[in-house]
Amino acid sequence: QVQLVESGGGSVQAGDSLRLSCAASGRGFSVSAMGWFRQAPGKEREIVAAINWSGVSTYYADSVKGRFIISRENAKNTVYLQMNSLKPEDTAVYYCAAAADATWRGTKYKYWGQGTQVTVSS
Repeated sequence: QVQLVESGGGSVQAGDSLRLSCAASGRGFSVSAMGWFRQAPGKEREIVAAINWSGVSTYYADSVKGRFIISRENAKNTVYLQMNSLKPEDTAVYYCAAAADATWRGTKYKYWGQGTQVTVSS
């Protein structure tokens, strides 16, 4: 069982940066791939970025590639999402999730945080 708590959301201007953190407790974090998802009002939840258990392999949605960076510190049971050059279309509730596998490729996400709001104004 893994419990996840996101933090770091807020309201910013377009072009600003934010760093989201996801603190994990429970067993299994260091061997699980992790993902960041987001859901905007009226839209389906979408994956933003993912990282494998070691941090070596990452995935980014096209919409955030080159602007967002996912990383993790297994010693601190924490995964991060550095968001740069934010745009109004990045406005959403951001969730972190722990995968059932060590790799993000083709995995299912088993545990979810409660989400943190990110609002970007123009």
